[in-house]
Amino acid sequence: MPQGKPLLVPDDGLTTRQRRLKPLVIVHTGPGKGKSTAAFGLALRAWNAGWPIGVFQFVKSAKWRVGEEFALRALGQVHEQTGQGAPVAWHKMGEGWSWIQRDIADQAENAREGWAQVKRDLAAETYRLYVLDEFTYPIKWGWVDVDDVIETLRGRPGTQHVVITGRDAHPRLVEHADLVTEMTKVKHPMDVGQKGQKGIEW
Repeated sequence: MPQGKPLLVPDDGLTTRQRRLKPLVIVHTGPGKGKSTAAFGLALRAWNAGWPIGVFQFVKSAKWRVGEEFALRALGQVHEQTGQGAPVAWHKMGEGWSWIQRDIADQAENAREGWAQVKRDLAAETYRLYVLDEFTYPIKWGWVDVDDVIETLRGRPGTQHVVITGRDAHPRLVEHADLVTEMTKVKHPMDVGQKGQKGIEW
């Protein structure tokens, strides 16, 4: 794709503008570091573009405070106070999700509840960008049906972009996605015994 120009222009009946603004399903997978980091970087761009953002963290514990969460929540507050950017909603499976009053002990049920909310939000066009962080795992473990995920993504209305992160993305999800990036490790500090550090890993 030299200079950002596509190598192929399909005969699909769409105008250049329609094709350019087509909503995307994006998958960040692979064993390397940076899958969630890249997704949250995309969320920063979306905020600057004025797109409402919904983040759904499907695996990380509620006790695990990632730096991107604080940054994006702060940007959501900036929007509330100044109108700049866009609203940001951040939901965690480890906290039992923000919309559920009861405590769910079963992780599989918790994941299904999260996916059910994503489906409701997609139907209502609640957000313009959805970050489904580590969502590949509930699919891999059979907690969420991959056929349901693909059918829902295929039928979502409007111009809603969805980015899904996590290792071992299901082959059918990879096939359906518009953009797939596989993170591979070449070197990592942990290879020589160095633990993760604030500002780099979280």
